Amino acid sequence: MRQLGTWAARVGVGFSRACAVAAVGMLIPAVWAAATALGVRWGPGNPWSWLAPVVLVVVGTLALSRPVCRTVRHLVARWTGTVVPAGYRQAPPVTRMATGYWWNGFGYERTRRDALMDQKWRIRWKDPANLRDLRFTAVLPLTAGLVACLPPAGAAAAVLGLGLDAWGTPGRLAGALGLLTAVAVSPYAWRPIEPVAVRFLRPSSAMALAERVEELIAQRADVTNVQAAEIRRIERDLHDGAQARLVGLGLSLATAEKLMETDPERAKALMKEARAGATASLTELRELVRGINPPVLSDRGLVDALRALALDSPLDVTVEADLPHRPDPPVESALYFAVAELLSNAVKHAGATRVRISLARRETGIRIEVEDDGHGGARVRDGGGLAGLRRRLAVFDGTLEIDSPAGGPTRATLEVPCASS
Repeated sequence: MRQLGTWAARVGVGFSRACAVAAVGMLIPAVWAAATALGVRWGPGNPWSWLAPVVLVVVGTLALSRPVCRTVRHLVARWTGTVVPAGYRQAPPVTRMATGYWWNGFGYERTRRDALMDQKWRIRWKDPANLRDLRFTAVLPLTAGLVACLPPAGAAAAVLGLGLDAWGTPGRLAGALGLLTAVAVSPYAWRPIEPVAVRFLRPSSAMALAERVEELIAQRADVTNVQAAEIRRIERDLHDGAQARLVGLGLSLATAEKLMETDPERAKALMKEARAGATASLTELRELVRGINPPVLSDRGLVDALRALALDSPLDVTVEADLPHRPDPPVESALYFAVAELLSNAVKHAGATRVRISLARRETGIRIEVEDDGHGGARVRDGGGLAGLRRRLAVFDGTLEIDSPAGGPTRATLEVPCASS
């Protein structure tokens, strides 16, 4: 009895899935059939009898191809656990270059609005995945869609044959055969959708390569912007800080030199001021160098640099580290400043009191988790600090994932593939 119930459940689940596959697979052929029927109804003498169906077929196919493919991916992932990558071209961030032009992943525009509009249309209509989706919509009805039609067709034959006495014995035989077919093939009729989707819907190697090239172009633009911003910051700090102090120091020494013979006391006072100015200038230069690359990071590595950062933080920060070897210096610097920015966000925006930083070595790289007890709600928004941080890590093929439900806690996970030095 238990086996009978299990078998009946399999038949029921299989029948519903087969109906879903048949509905999705035959949607676009239904549009074609409707267009043909429209042309036949208008008649051969009507000059629009051929144009309207053609337009309907083209527009309907283009409009429905991507939703059909997305639905198939969703069904395959839900029923079998097989994830078929979409491979659609993603819109890269619109970035302002050092030249003043805006880069949208395809070309340069003078304004951000023009860059966004151009990007929108290019992404949608010049995506190589469009041809793949159109091919799939032509293959699906002839393969998995056709097989999935067997259970609903058998059920329809059973209803017509067994429910109507007008057809007599042949009708009842056809109805019984249809019922038997529907029951027998229901557990299996939906299964061809998985191999068909894997074969025809996954991105080709050329598409994957094109996507990688676009990603590298966007990363190059980010690196260019970061370098330009860093140069401007260094110039500003030198001009407003150390340079101004050194100019004042030179003037004080020149004045002291002139007063050495006539007013020694005044000259001594000016020399004391000059010495204080030299000390302040040295301090500012050290701070500037520390902003470029902290000495503790170069001397003692990432773990000790983060511990020093934790000591300087106003929050209660704990650092847990399982990092037996140091990564390469560029990776160390990127991770250090990423954690520093996350700590700054916890202080400024999260209202946190405690932060836990954990570092661990993985087979392919380094994983860092930064968790605070703030109020949560952090999101990666275009143009925001977290989006910029994610792009800077992407230069190293790194990732940043944010888990921040309302009410907290917020957990940021950084992973960067790298080898130990």
